[in-house]
Amino acid sequence: MASFNEHANQCNLSGRLSATEVKSLWSQRTQILSSDIQQLNLSRLEFADSAGVAFLLELLAIQRTLNPNFKLVAPAAQLEKLIALYDLEKFFESKGDA
Repeated sequence: MASFNEHANQCNLSGRLSATEVKSLWSQRTQILSSDIQQLNLSRLEFADSAGVAFLLELLAIQRTLNPNFKLVAPAAQLEKLIALYDLEKFFESKGDA
């Protein structure tokens, strides 16, 4: 299961974000992150599938309505493969960019 741990203006996402987890988190998607969160750090995410990527993009859209500078940062290696496969680099900042 995915775990969202907020610290100051950043949230660290860890665990798994597959279709099963997304299904259970979907109804909470607008309340998962505080409005003052500026970054969602993905370096500790163990696994994400296409539903997980779609969920991250939904969180990005929600948070950017509250804070236009919100970023998805430091995707884990497995997630980086999906980002490249789906040509989604513009939505994520790599470890070097964060």
